[in-house]
Amino acid sequence: MSITAVHPKSAKDTQTKNASLFHVILLNDNDHSYDYVIEMLQKLFYFSKQQAYRHTVEVDSKGKTILITCTQKEAEFCRDQIRSYGPDPRIACCQSSMSAVIEPAETKQ
Repeated sequence: MSITAVHPKSAKDTQTKNASLFHVILLNDNDHSYDYVIEMLQKLFYFSKQQAYRHTVEVDSKGKTILITCTQKEAEFCRDQIRSYGPDPRIACCQSSMSAVIEPAETKQ
């Protein structure tokens, strides 16, 4: 005779599965240097220099790049960190931080 233990799902497991995920999307502009974007991504997201560079090239060439996918609360925090990072000191006419938005990530069921 074989006995199989059945563990009830915890509330946290259910909440995690049902939590909506959001993309944090960095938007391109002409007011920030590659060095600024790479530096910002390394400081805020702990990206390696190579990861930060890849996102920088993508935002420059495609107009946007998805930096991270996470819960709404985390995504809002990340977006706000980007928006408050400050202007690029390398570019005299730069007045503000880069722009970022969050969008719901599509879920496949």
